[in-house]
Parts: sequence; structure tokens; C-alpha cells
Amino acid sequence: MQPRDYKDHTKNKKFTANPQAPLTRDVKVKQKISEAILRLAGWRVDKQLPALDRYVLIAYPHTSNWDFVLGMLAKWSLQLPLNWVAKHSIFRGPFRPLLIAMGGVPLNREKSTGFIEKNIELFGQRDKFILGLMPEGTRSKTHRWKTGFYHIARGAEVPIALGYLDYRHKVIGVAKLIYPSGDIHRDFEQIKAFYADKQGYRPECQGDIRIDDHNHKLPAQNDSQN
Repeated sequence: MQPRDYKDHTKNKKFTANPQAPLTRDVKVKQKISEAILRLAGWRVDKQLPALDRYVLIAYPHTSNWDFVLGMLAKWSLQLPLNWVAKHSIFRGPFRPLLIAMGGVPLNREKSTGFIEKNIELFGQRDKFILGLMPEGTRSKTHRWKTGFYHIARGAEVPIALGYLDYRHKVIGVAKLIYPSGDIHRDFEQIKAFYADKQGYRPECQGDIRIDDHNHKLPAQNDSQN
């Protein structure tokens, strides 16, 4: 299938079906196994991915532990070099190599620098970095999203890719890029419109796509991050 274009309101960035380097035999085996499991479960993965090396990837809706399982299978199927950040203490011991191989990045939260600033630093330190985040922050019903992903993307000067797990149609994919404009309300309206027809495993637990009007002041964009 030929790559197709998805158009954003401010940019026109191509998505491609194969943005990664040639696959090794071991990676191909893992890819085929993941695809087979998803196919047997009745799921389809949209193979289009941003033709970019650096962006924040958010996923919605998040209502079940199955989301992680499906997400990892999709990651391996797509061979997406997705990273996720967790407290550095869980990377101790024999599971450290496995967690890192799964894309985990240890983050020391005991230091003074905040979560947003630390992730901006990670983008500044890496030529290739795709950071995955769940804005709801929980499988339970929430009435507002955590906005850290937005501030990270804006501070690192990278786009936000909108990933989804649609249980109604059993499709997983990434289908839109948002370039933070600094007007968080306007940008959230686009995000809300995109996810309007996406349904989670437990629809009643899907978080409301809105922000806290009393806590949305944007931090100054740090131009010193490279």
C-alpha cells in the first residue's frame, strides 16, 4: 500500500508506511508474531507513521490493562521505536535490560528538575526520540487531561502525534499531527475533534478531553534546548 498524507491545520507532514531502517531477522520474527496475534484477536494496525524522528505520541482512550498489551503488540508490529518514561527505581535489578529493551527510559524524580523539564532535556540530548504518554494518566474516569505532554512538545519544539485504540472498530493507529501553537484551548479543540469517534474497552471510563481552566498557564518556551 502506498503511503498517504494526513494534513494538519498548520503543517503538511507526510506519514509513511515504512519510516524505519531495514529489519533484522529477529525483529522480523517478532513483527510477524505480533501481527499474527493481533490478527487472531480481530485487530488491524494502521501502518502509517509520521516520517519524523522526534515527536510526542499520545494515546487515547485508556480504559483497560489490555491497552498496554495491544499497544506493545502494535509497537512491535510497526517496529516503532517508542520510548516511555518511568521512575528510575523500577529499572533496578534483573528486569532493567527487559524494560529498556521495551523502550523504557529511567527518570530520576528525586532531583529538582520537574517532569516536563526532564523530558524536554531528553529530546535535547537525542537526535531520535519518540515519547509515548497517556494524557488521562489512569484507566478510571477522569474529568480533565494531564497537559504535561503538551508542554513537553512545545518546549522541545516537536509535534504531537495522535495515537488511538478504537475498540469499536478494532483499529490501532496514529493518524494526525498537532504542532503546539501556544493556544492550548484551540489545539485541544482539534484533539477533541479527532478522538470524538474513538471508543475504549470501557467507554464509560473514557476521560473527558478538557483541561483545567485554573491550571493551564503555559511555561515559557525554552529556546536553549537543542
